[in-house]
Amino acid sequence: MSMNRTSATNVTGSTGGTGGATERLVVIGGDAAGMSAASQARRMRGPDELEIVAFERGHFTSYSACGIPYWVGGDVSGPDRLIARSPREHRERGIDLRMRTEVTEIDVAGARVRSRDLESGAEAWTSYDKLVIATGARPVRPDLPGMDAPGVHGVQTLDDGQALLDTLAARRGRRAVVVGAGYIGVEMAEALINRGYEVTVVNRGTEPMATLDPDMGRLVRRAMSGLGITMVDDATVTGIVTGADGVRAVATQDAEYPADVVVLGIGVRPETTLARAAGLPLGDHGGLLTDLAMRVRGHENIWAGGDCVEVLDLVSGSERHIALGTHANKHGQVIGSNVGGGYATFPGVVGTAVSKVCDLEIARTGLREKDARRAGLQFETVTIESTSRAGYYPNAALMTVKMLAERRTGRLLGVQIVGREGAAKRVDIAAVALTARMTVEQMTALDLGYAPPFSPVWDPILVAARKAVTAVRRSAT
Repeated sequence: MSMNRTSATNVTGSTGGTGGATERLVVIGGDAAGMSAASQARRMRGPDELEIVAFERGHFTSYSACGIPYWVGGDVSGPDRLIARSPREHRERGIDLRMRTEVTEIDVAGARVRSRDLESGAEAWTSYDKLVIATGARPVRPDLPGMDAPGVHGVQTLDDGQALLDTLAARRGRRAVVVGAGYIGVEMAEALINRGYEVTVVNRGTEPMATLDPDMGRLVRRAMSGLGITMVDDATVTGIVTGADGVRAVATQDAEYPADVVVLGIGVRPETTLARAAGLPLGDHGGLLTDLAMRVRGHENIWAGGDCVEVLDLVSGSERHIALGTHANKHGQVIGSNVGGGYATFPGVVGTAVSKVCDLEIARTGLREKDARRAGLQFETVTIESTSRAGYYPNAALMTVKMLAERRTGRLLGVQIVGREGAAKRVDIAAVALTARMTVEQMTALDLGYAPPFSPVWDPILVAARKAVTAVRRSAT
């Protein structure tokens, strides 16, 4: 089998997948989903059975994109700390990993991909017996004046993080504007505060963290303001004001906010440009559609995983796009097992996510109020305040828990938590309950651990569940 690049006029051929001959797996994307799939497939099948060729256009593989804000903010010393496995380590495990090489075309009918070496410009076709698409997501960059100016940064890859740090090192000014107040926007705002910047967050919504209901987002805004972050809510960005040296300000419909650097925290979209051009099936959110085995629908030998796919929401029953490393790694394991001759499935998600602003912990799982309405569900909401530990124990911290339950059935629909130490990971109790389709009444009987340093006698999740039971019963009368 050939492990060499070829010219654009040649094809790196496979020896075929029949009669015990070596098959070729081609993987597009060298981060969580792609390299997890490649590694798992390699564990199951040796080099004599399965040749694995992986393409990555960046400088890094198998890294934690979720850790980028902490690297930028100085909590993590450098990009090496975020890398789980280097290109050299992958190659030592029998994977032909081609860095700084971008796949530019998928030829489904011909079972091959075209790639371009970003250093030399050389192009080549590589055939495959099995294909994994793990192209990730790209930061949303609105088509507005100045969005491509020097000093405007999206943050999705380690290369993006390094580019932002290079800008911070080169600029003399200390004014930063973050556009968007989702998870990335909030985390990057804190990172820039930690680096000594004057930070303004321009948010299109009425409150930050649109993944929460507005009443819970309001608690996040208070914490951000307490850090010295200037919050501009209900604002629409109209463009970036630029000068000879790049960005000067962020313009909205009402004002301009001076900036020496701009970070885009508007969110991400599935990177499915190649898939769309190849005619592969995409969902309403632009992500690839797969079956439970993560196989692209209608294509026997093509799989997809990570931030470029849509997943089933187990609570609402609809397809969603959720860009999280936890999902991507699970997708890769499922794909690698199936490519390697085993069998595995990815049933779906309940939408669990956690974050923080300084010492404020933020968590959610399941549906928000507007999600439940969109799904046509009738529901009750309750909100409680409790403490992370027994009230008499030192350093007990307040937390707010909001819970949604379906009317009549009492089925848990969603939980949001905002509080200090010990708040965020309590959402995992709710995530398990959602996955098991538990009712709030069933939740009140959960045998959770108790000791004064860890929780009150009635854990805050159970307090909310008890209140939700009352609300559901009241609605039935």
